[in-house]
Amino acid sequence: MSNETPQVLTIAGTDSSGGAGISADLKTFMSQGVYGANVVVSVTAQNTRGVQDVAMLTPDIILKQLQSIVADLDIRAVKTGMLGDPETVGVVADALKSYNFGKYVLDPVMIAKGGAKLLNDDAISALKRQLLPLSELVTPNIPEAEVLADMVIHTPEDIDQAAQKLQVLGAKNILLKGGHGEGNDVYDYVLLADGHHFWLKNSRVKTERTHGTGDTISAAITAQLSLGLDMKTAIIKSKAYVDATIRNGIQVGHGHGPLNHLAIVSALNQPEVLDEI
Repeated sequence: MSNETPQVLTIAGTDSSGGAGISADLKTFMSQGVYGANVVVSVTAQNTRGVQDVAMLTPDIILKQLQSIVADLDIRAVKTGMLGDPETVGVVADALKSYNFGKYVLDPVMIAKGGAKLLNDDAISALKRQLLPLSELVTPNIPEAEVLADMVIHTPEDIDQAAQKLQVLGAKNILLKGGHGEGNDVYDYVLLADGHHFWLKNSRVKTERTHGTGDTISAAITAQLSLGLDMKTAIIKSKAYVDATIRNGIQVGHGHGPLNHLAIVSALNQPEVLDEI
């Protein structure tokens, strides 16, 4: 029988150094036991030290890639990463409305680890208007949440308020990642569609080898949703996996190095679930 294997899709850009973007997504999909397809929207000249150049593909070839996927594969869940410009956001949004790709995870990639801006202002507006209302889950870090929610975030109360604003904009579930915070622990905030909210706590790993963490956790959640897990379980399981990829790191490159996507999850990687902090 065809199409028995769980299949998922990433719509994003490339990373020539292999640590982020589609490279990270496909490695993550495989580690989670699902088959990953990809639609390339941009090509970057990139390494662990930064992004040297970006070339966007035309909306026509992006659409043709999407149509090729629809014609042959049985996609159960989809995620988007770096989309770059409003034209790309538009063609992706139209495809998500026209085709059944299952549950949609939106990783609003805006700034690379090295500081390069990956989403222009017009594209941010298009993303908020066209993609947020389609998403089952949105996974911003704190700087991205500040842009999307149009507010400054300093406190746990700010994080809760920002997540609620994103729900008002149309996102059903929110994972607001706390890796950009300070202190010995990392706190991620989750607001579910039914209003239930909680924090996930992991001890911080002192390392610069975190290139592709946002891509990896959103890809892991996409994979788990395709396997039928509920949103809370998918997020917690994916957080444990990302902790393992950081904690059991590899030595590649001379800047913000990539994760170890072959890492094995153990009890040490499981986040603590808290009602409040």
